[in-house]
Amino acid sequence: MALDGYSDQTMSRKAMRAELLDAETELRLAYAWRDQRDEQALHRLITAYMRLAISMAAKFRRYGAPMNDLIQEASLGLMKAADKFDPDRGVRFSTYAVWWIKASIQDYVMRNWSMVRTGSTSSQKALFFNLRRVQAKLEREAAQRGETLDQHQLRQMVAADVGVSLADVEMMEGRLSGSDYSLNATQSSDEDGREWIDVLEDDGVQAAEAVEGSHDTDRLRDWLIAAMQALNPRERYIVAERKLRDAGRTLESLGEELGLSKERVRQLEAAAFAKMRKNLEAQSREVRHFLV
Repeated sequence: MALDGYSDQTMSRKAMRAELLDAETELRLAYAWRDQRDEQALHRLITAYMRLAISMAAKFRRYGAPMNDLIQEASLGLMKAADKFDPDRGVRFSTYAVWWIKASIQDYVMRNWSMVRTGSTSSQKALFFNLRRVQAKLEREAAQRGETLDQHQLRQMVAADVGVSLADVEMMEGRLSGSDYSLNATQSSDEDGREWIDVLEDDGVQAAEAVEGSHDTDRLRDWLIAAMQALNPRERYIVAERKLRDAGRTLESLGEELGLSKERVRQLEAAAFAKMRKNLEAQSREVRHFLV
């Protein structure tokens, strides 16, 4: 249900004028959609419960998201609920839809709270939406007992109350206490107008390392080609089939193809590797570094 061009007031008024479904009508519409994919029945079911979606969306306005966007997400959750609802379970659609609507809105709020993903696990969601409330409750209860909680004690009690780790509480506090900052912002202490992005360390491969790595790889490839050429055709074939294919062949399959026993193929492979090692060591002592 696209809401572009509609204000939240318009949507609210439209939803309030929608029909109220009794249990029998609701059940009939749910069966029509599930069994016959009757789109008119789906539309009627969703329209009737848009007031529920809008009511739930309004509870999340304090997180700063536009009300129209919250209603959009609530309607998406409502449609998911309608698509997955099983009328045979004997549960009212409104009871089932509440969970889908809430989950859809919560996911949207958390995605848009920060450019850095705030969290996606159930414990992180519980912290995000309940941290301040739980903190206030614990501080109020402590005050009633005549106690004063320091920050460490409060975090420990929040962790125990919500059922998460202390590290999760500390992480979420940090994310909720600040906003995102642009890396293109100028450092206040820098007279030359240097941006914060200029002081980030580049963890990518440096040019010198890339050149050295490419050179070493080319040299090793040349050594290996020379070592392979020193083998006889049968040894070279065994090494290629065993080690140079994406899925190396078994000793048994090679034995059947070459008319040899599995043990004989293993012996030939070991002899080929010994020849290659001797050839490589003869080319340069530096190859020892690559064979470790």
